[in-house]
Amino acid sequence: MQLQTIQSKIYDIRGQRVMLDFDLAELYEVETKRLKEAVRRNIDRFPSDFMFELTKDEFASLRSQIASSKRGGTRFMPFAFTEQGVAMLATVLNSPKAIQVNIQIIRAFVFLRQYALSHKELTEKLQELESKYNKQFKDVYEALNYLLQKDKQETEQKERAKIGFKRGSD
Repeated sequence: MQLQTIQSKIYDIRGQRVMLDFDLAELYEVETKRLKEAVRRNIDRFPSDFMFELTKDEFASLRSQIASSKRGGTRFMPFAFTEQGVAMLATVLNSPKAIQVNIQIIRAFVFLRQYALSHKELTEKLQELESKYNKQFKDVYEALNYLLQKDKQETEQKERAKIGFKRGSD
């Protein structure tokens, strides 16, 4: 199973990276109904920071993001599993396939976390460089403005009408 396949099934909902029950069921090669049954039988293992049920609005918004939906009408809103919830699924769905898939999913979450951290570090470096060079450019602009003002004053001084006494040629 490719890491990209799994990553494409990780969504950002409520500020958390999650996977949805129907995508997990597909990866585990079980029916979504069976996956949900197993979760409900072990609901104590899934606190709200491990799993939550989508609202109708969240699901409607998500469906617009998913290119093609082969799920017709859904009677129940999907469960969204965080990384910890996916790890807990391995204990609930104790099959060799579930264990192998979980390993790949956890690797995908770890990769995304590392990517986000490196992206954050890169962004911070760029901002640091930008502020450093913006200050240098500001100094250059101030120096140029000073020189332009100085030239303007000298030019005005030379071009002004002279007043006072003229010396005669004695």
